[in-house]
Amino acid sequence: MIRITLKAFVLAYLYGCASVATAAEDVAVWDRWLIADQRSAITVDHSAWQQVLNVYLVTATVDGIYRFDYGAVTQADQVRLQAYIDRLSSIDPRKLKRLEQRAYWINLYNALTVSLVVKAYPVSSIKEVRGGLFRRGPWRDQVISIAGQSLSLDDIEHRILRPIWNDPRIHYAVNCASLGCPNLMPWAYTSANTDELLEQGAREFINHPRGVTLTGRDLQLSSIYDWFAEDFGPTEADLISHLASYAEPELATKLRAYNGNISYAYDWRLNDAR
Repeated sequence: MIRITLKAFVLAYLYGCASVATAAEDVAVWDRWLIADQRSAITVDHSAWQQVLNVYLVTATVDGIYRFDYGAVTQADQVRLQAYIDRLSSIDPRKLKRLEQRAYWINLYNALTVSLVVKAYPVSSIKEVRGGLFRRGPWRDQVISIAGQSLSLDDIEHRILRPIWNDPRIHYAVNCASLGCPNLMPWAYTSANTDELLEQGAREFINHPRGVTLTGRDLQLSSIYDWFAEDFGPTEADLISHLASYAEPELATKLRAYNGNISYAYDWRLNDAR
């Protein structure tokens, strides 16, 4: 049984993009999605998602935070985006190779998130996309059916992507439409490019102030490293090692020598181009 402390409840309500349960402790892997067909020749076409990114994702920004122009998405492109999501929902990912699955789930998560915000727009934060009574945000809503099983965004992130791949770089790929989140990449993930994009996402986020800010004796990190600390290793030293491995040389040296207190922050404002 999962124990929900008052602190965990408050943190989940005020800050976390995960459910109350996942704020308290991890959700176990969903065995149903452990199946993969390593002999499969199926390649999922993500070109429709790429077309959406090409038109509406703004990467030429002064502060290095990519923004999505939710308010500009035409009705025709909303239909195209939904058609892409529907096509993914018609695929049984258990019939895909494991690498193809990873790209499938990441793109599905990001496309669903964008679609939910576009439908609710204008909002100033994704937490205004109500997920039901007493819930802030859409993460626990069942928003899609895959192979006859209803799924939420939380299911995709916390019961599939995180536990199956056991890779902290997943946090640099799934996007929750917020300024504090790692950038939504301008490329659709594929079995061929996912590792490269995960590496790029980690480097960009850790070397940006919203990921890591070290000033004198003060180290401020994204709340992602607090909410999901276990994904980056059992100790604080493991987290610092992870950060330093992607940091630019000067920052890496300072991180490895740091032994002070760590604070955490996150900006939930919408990553809106407007």
